[in-house]
Amino acid sequence: MTKTEAIGCCDSTCGGGVPAVASPVPAGVEPALGATLFRIRTMDCALEEAQIRQALGSVADIQGLRFQLGARTLAITAPAVAVAQALEAMRRIGFDPQPVTTPGAKVVWNGHGHDHGHAHDHDHDHDHDHDHDHDHDHPPASASAGLRPLLIALALALAAEAVAVLGGHATVGKGIEMALALAAIGFAGFDTYSKGFVALRRGRLNINALMTVAVTGAFLIGRWPEAATVMALYAIAELIEARSVDRARNAIERLLDLAPQQADVRQADGNWKLAAAADVPLHAIVRIRPGERVPLDGIVTTGTSAIDEASVTGESIPVDKTVGDAVFAGTINQAAELQFRVTAAANNTMLARIIQAVERAQGTRAPTQRFVDRFAAIYTPAVFVVALAVAVGAPWLLGWAWLAALYKALVLLVIACPCALVISTPVTVVSALAQAARRGILIKGGTYLEGARKLRAVALDKTGTVTEGMPRLVEFVAIDARADRSQLAIIAAGLAARSDHPVSRAIAAGLNLDGATVVDFKALAGRGVQASVAGRRYVLGNHRLIEERGQCDPALEARLKAHEAAGRTVTLLACDDGVLALFAVADTIKDSSRQAIAELKALGVVPVMLTGDNAATAGTIASQAGIDDVMGNLLPEDKLAAIRALQQRHGATAMAGDGINDAPALAHADIGFAMGGAGSDTAMEAADIVIMNDDLRRIPETIRLSRKTRTVLWQNITIALGIKAAFLVLTLFGTATMWMAVFADLGATLLVVANGLRLLRS
Repeated sequence: MTKTEAIGCCDSTCGGGVPAVASPVPAGVEPALGATLFRIRTMDCALEEAQIRQALGSVADIQGLRFQLGARTLAITAPAVAVAQALEAMRRIGFDPQPVTTPGAKVVWNGHGHDHGHAHDHDHDHDHDHDHDHDHDHPPASASAGLRPLLIALALALAAEAVAVLGGHATVGKGIEMALALAAIGFAGFDTYSKGFVALRRGRLNINALMTVAVTGAFLIGRWPEAATVMALYAIAELIEARSVDRARNAIERLLDLAPQQADVRQADGNWKLAAAADVPLHAIVRIRPGERVPLDGIVTTGTSAIDEASVTGESIPVDKTVGDAVFAGTINQAAELQFRVTAAANNTMLARIIQAVERAQGTRAPTQRFVDRFAAIYTPAVFVVALAVAVGAPWLLGWAWLAALYKALVLLVIACPCALVISTPVTVVSALAQAARRGILIKGGTYLEGARKLRAVALDKTGTVTEGMPRLVEFVAIDARADRSQLAIIAAGLAARSDHPVSRAIAAGLNLDGATVVDFKALAGRGVQASVAGRRYVLGNHRLIEERGQCDPALEARLKAHEAAGRTVTLLACDDGVLALFAVADTIKDSSRQAIAELKALGVVPVMLTGDNAATAGTIASQAGIDDVMGNLLPEDKLAAIRALQQRHGATAMAGDGINDAPALAHADIGFAMGGAGSDTAMEAADIVIMNDDLRRIPETIRLSRKTRTVLWQNITIALGIKAAFLVLTLFGTATMWMAVFADLGATLLVVANGLRLLRS
């Protein structure tokens, strides 16, 4: 898989819940073209997905399946006949797919990510290769509706136990005891039995199959109250687990509530009218008063105010906004009334795209999760084989009574439930992803979340990453005394206005002139630009370009060195006859950069600056930031070579840049950080991790979160396997009972879920 294939198509694990906003379809959930979208309320785990994929494998003419487990949706691309067959196949295995109405407007964002050689689960139009044997039958969203029959079942099971204790061996008492147990199993176990029998017919040893065999076996050997209690406790455990996991999956859900559902829109007659945000067209003028949230993305047309952008960038300090500045849905207007022109539909705002990105991130399997899934696929059948060996072999080899051996085997089947183990990883990863999103760190998958802990070096672009990225023109000198200074300024302004490089923009803004009309414009990668003005060819470029043209002389070199020593970036205007003018631009280091560099060093990560600027300027900025290793005068291909060298020297290396000029280096780095995701579609699409507020301190914060996540993951795996191992020993050599095994499984599940949820509070 190439780096541009992964994130956009990975939607296939225990993901974050993103509920609908003013429509049945959640933000970011969009079926493929020609696809039919269905909601499957009991599908929220990768193992349900695997079961559905297996069931649909025999249906011909299915062209594509797209799972969004967080939203519990499946998009099927197929002819109508094949769709009908697919629905029937899903219903046969116990799922109830319901059609979802798709709104007219959809999120338009490719969501591409990268694959640095990691084993992503690419889930767009082909099958996963994970056939696990764990099948959560998670109840519907209404807690009271799901809990009521289970409490009745538990009460009936306890009543059966009481009759067994008080009724002795009387025939009537035995009949009442069995009837109460049957009723309890009926209330709690209908879904379990229906799915369990389907799994057994297909030869799949999932948890429903194990519970079906265990409860049925216990009932047949006369352990009626215990069979009923086990089924009731198991069903309640599943309900609690589903609710707990949803807390992590829906942690990002609160973002959806930040964007108002209505907007105050200016009408054609100049009056203002409230309208549904989803119905506001592009380019409409919207008004927001102090204290109100921004309903849509836009560009300020009237007014000056301060905007709290914490919901998008994680930055708590308000940002001043005036005419021409961008505002984002969900942010809070604090000081004065603003009017802005809408630039994105309601489901294509920056906030909606963040939610979509998190949804897709939650749909990628982290390496630890893939390991656990593979382990669980072996673990459950292995325990089943051990249980069978105990039931059949123990009476012959150890002299156990047949009923006692059979009972111990049934207890082992309950212990074989891999709930706590399987759920331990996704709840942890999802919690970490959600917490990162709250902090303005958009991580595009569990692979990058886990991979950040391995980083040993971080390469940093200078402009806009270490520095503010808003340089200003500080000096303009006419080198050719014969030339008209004002005419040189007009020519330079014309060339600079056509470039999107920060230095060129600073020159254009500093000159503040109507530039000359240019033709045959061409960008020179890593060097500058060239164009023709009035039939004469000019270049506006850096020191390297002038040297390559052979137009440097000792006097010019001395001027350049003086500016570079002062930390300025020098751009030169030249024609075929020689250098005409010099423009010195200065950029300032961010206040946060020094602290970020210090934190990276404290974490054992080596910071390195890679820049196309001259070595003297780069060295000055690096010294101010505390960076010891700096490389200047680098073209894009030079940065790529530098990344390769850093990987050879240090190991896993990240690249932090704007996601455009640094694309080759970002693509080759183990993890690419894009700085300034707010307002930059290219950055959001190009990078593995987007730092929404340009704050370099988010990089060491990501590394710390990654390390903490790894610790919690292995704590959870140890808890789950440790409790299983303890009860395995107790069963074989002690007095463990079925209901004790269920309690242990529930306890382990709650422990790992609670431990994973700690990351939400980090």
